[in-house]
Amino acid sequence: MNTIKTLERLQKIHSLMENECTGSPYELARKLNISERSIYNLIEYLRDFEAEIGYDRSRKTYYYRNHFVLNLNISLCVGTEDAVTEVLGGSYLRY
Repeated sequence: MNTIKTLERLQKIHSLMENECTGSPYELARKLNISERSIYNLIEYLRDFEAEIGYDRSRKTYYYRNHFVLNLNISLCVGTEDAVTEVLGGSYLRY
């Protein structure tokens, strides 16, 4: 389930960056209960998706320099011959 955790963290960082209230890399790492190195890796993932990310030292926040949308849809279904059960489903939509 490591991939799901990574996607959830990307969504959380995206939301904080949209609102320009991430805090410093150290503070952001504490908010997400992960290492600072992991924060830098997650930001690189966003940059891989062509997000232009800046950091304002005076306000201590990351922000988007371009209009960037992150839309995550996660769904997991399990089933047998008789039934299919949706175990996890959701949609994270941020504009």
